[in-house]
Amino acid sequence: MNESNPFLDPVRQPELYGHASRLAGRTSALMRAKTAGHPVPETIVSLVQTHHARPDRLGAVLDIGCGRGTSSLILAEQLRPERVVGLDAAPALLAQARERVRSLPESTVEFVEGDFHDLPLPDRSSDVVVAAFCLYHSPRPQDVVGQIARVLAPGGVAVLVTKGLDSYREMDQLVACAGLDPRAARHESLYTAAHSDNLADIAASSLDVIAVLDEEHVFTFDGHDHSAQYLATNPKYDLAPGLYGNPGALAATLHEFLPDEPLTTRSRITFVVAQPNDGRMA
Repeated sequence: MNESNPFLDPVRQPELYGHASRLAGRTSALMRAKTAGHPVPETIVSLVQTHHARPDRLGAVLDIGCGRGTSSLILAEQLRPERVVGLDAAPALLAQARERVRSLPESTVEFVEGDFHDLPLPDRSSDVVVAAFCLYHSPRPQDVVGQIARVLAPGGVAVLVTKGLDSYREMDQLVACAGLDPRAARHESLYTAAHSDNLADIAASSLDVIAVLDEEHVFTFDGHDHSAQYLATNPKYDLAPGLYGNPGALAATLHEFLPDEPLTTRSRITFVVAQPNDGRMA
């Protein structure tokens, strides 16, 4: 059994993000289940508007780990900066992101393939840097924050977002009780590298933390078929051959071993707002 954290295993990245449909299916199932918690991109916009000195006159906004471009589009539409640069390491996700923003002027949003340990942007070039749900993919998240500090312009604002270590633990219990992975609740959290309890300290390695916001998000899946759509491509679990990536087969197994009931699960979402700490404040 592979005990390595899949979010920190470069060998597994093509499996996790080589097909945009897998992430889309998992995200769609999670969002359909959501019953409490503000939309994360809109919360990021609100934090920028609150903490940036000139939120109505932004130049470049960098969206690190932009994935399929959902947050990049909202940043462009609601903050109205001169341009948004979305960066991700997965070509398949970037292709879908480019499709998402086709209706916007070409110069408004640009998507770039790159490594967040070596951001392909000049020093002090970004008024806002967003890193949402991506720092836990780095074994050295402090190095990523160092890069964020390098590219932040004087007076710039960074918004970092992550999840609690015990997010979705009720899903662990479901998977274990159904016999899909008896050790489900004992696997290391996917968010170990950058989680709600250490994110502020990680940010403080190169930035000045000026605000921390915690919010509980609640999700209710309406039954096994819905849960299986989320679980089928969740890399945390050691599923039997034929179940990973196959929500129909996974749902059938859940139906066989457990009564079909709604499942409510939770995640603590943490936002850290930070600024340059080297005397560059405007």
